[in-house]
Amino acid sequence: MDAFLFDDAAMRDFIVNGYCVLKVDLPPAFHTQVFEKTKKILAEEGNPGNNILPRIPEVQEVFDAPQVRGALTSILGPSYVMHVHRFAHPNGPGGKGGGWHKDSYWGYSKVRDHHPRWIMAMYYPQDAPVEIGPTGAIPGSQYYESRVASLPLSDDIAALDPDGIGFPMAGEAGSVILIHFDLWHRAFPNHTDKERYMFKFQFTRMDEPEPLPNQAHWKRDAAEIPLSAELAENPRSPLWRQMWHWLAGEAAWETTGDPEALKAGLWDSAEETRLSAAYTLGGLGAAGVTVLSEGLLHEGERDEVRRAACYGLTTAGGMALHTLTEALGSESERVRGYAVYALGDLGVRAAEAIPALTALTDDPSAFVRRQLADALGQIKSQPELSVPALTRLLEDADAQTRFNAAYGLAKFREKAVAAVPALADALTDENRYVRGHATIALEQLGSASPTALKTLLHHFQTTRWCPITTRESTF
Repeated sequence: MDAFLFDDAAMRDFIVNGYCVLKVDLPPAFHTQVFEKTKKILAEEGNPGNNILPRIPEVQEVFDAPQVRGALTSILGPSYVMHVHRFAHPNGPGGKGGGWHKDSYWGYSKVRDHHPRWIMAMYYPQDAPVEIGPTGAIPGSQYYESRVASLPLSDDIAALDPDGIGFPMAGEAGSVILIHFDLWHRAFPNHTDKERYMFKFQFTRMDEPEPLPNQAHWKRDAAEIPLSAELAENPRSPLWRQMWHWLAGEAAWETTGDPEALKAGLWDSAEETRLSAAYTLGGLGAAGVTVLSEGLLHEGERDEVRRAACYGLTTAGGMALHTLTEALGSESERVRGYAVYALGDLGVRAAEAIPALTALTDDPSAFVRRQLADALGQIKSQPELSVPALTRLLEDADAQTRFNAAYGLAKFREKAVAAVPALADALTDENRYVRGHATIALEQLGSASPTALKTLLHHFQTTRWCPITTRESTF
């Protein structure tokens, strides 16, 4: 697998564009078999949705391929896990494609991560040239809520998209496209008389990059992200530079600029300008934190300014701790939620905020509690406070809070053994993703807790799926 880790150029391209295209080393007959099996199942049984893997277990070989494992390790670290949500996306003959969108979190809202914690993987079991309607993406759009313009496309590429802004992620059978979860994307129209299938799987980070020397999980040689002269002048370059350092676990982030000019940028109507200013302010030290704090705490209706300020404060490291901890007491649920998110984004650097954070488990805002469940798992500190807090959140009235809490407990691993009974109860939760995240948590705890492992195996014995059982073959 080490041979397939990213080099600096591949990591730069992923940070800048938000996707990469891989080709797994499996024989053509393998992909043909998957294609034919998919065609039969969808025609006779309908789409299996989250059950696509037990229904077509061969697909696991694709994601076990060293090409995929190397790329995912480079981006998410070696402890990543496969998420329980997956889907087979057909695009039939003459299909009109879809609209540009970011995927939701199953109908729920959250502050979207700029740092790569969640990756979508798209596998094509057949050749997927542009004519057959592959998934298209807007390069560089992963950091933006609004549908910003693509990074420059060559005229021949832009001509392939009716909107002139997307890149068709075409490939041969066996191609796997990895994209940042928040990349704007859509299905392109199918101009052929053939079926096109795409399997969408997701993978999530279990461990934050550690603030220790040499923590990069790719084959890193360059201290700074190697940008061309043109890219270095792009307004998005502060974001790219910060992502590079974050992925390597480096806390240092220093920039230069005029705080007053950048303050005007933070309040600009264009999201690209706001975020460029916010990330630059985050590297200015105390002067930048002052401007960002004003943006986060203002009493007006510019929530988009609060959000940009939140991202900027996450880049300021320890300089922002006082501001963010104070903001947890705000009367505004949006301010509290963004402050919780930013503290979580700081990871272990926000450890001293754990007592203030764990006091928010009964916050009246679901928006705040959702961020809290994520944040405690990312900071992963003071388990004597964090694990009981996450266990309480596992019983929250809000489903997203519950499934975030299960993931948070998974990240604590052996330090969350006391939560095993609560995770066992979560296996019967009414929400499928609470149940799914609880299985991942019990798996992570299994090496330290025989009870967790026994509970998980008993659950799997109950829910196991026979991939060859159908209406025609019941025995």
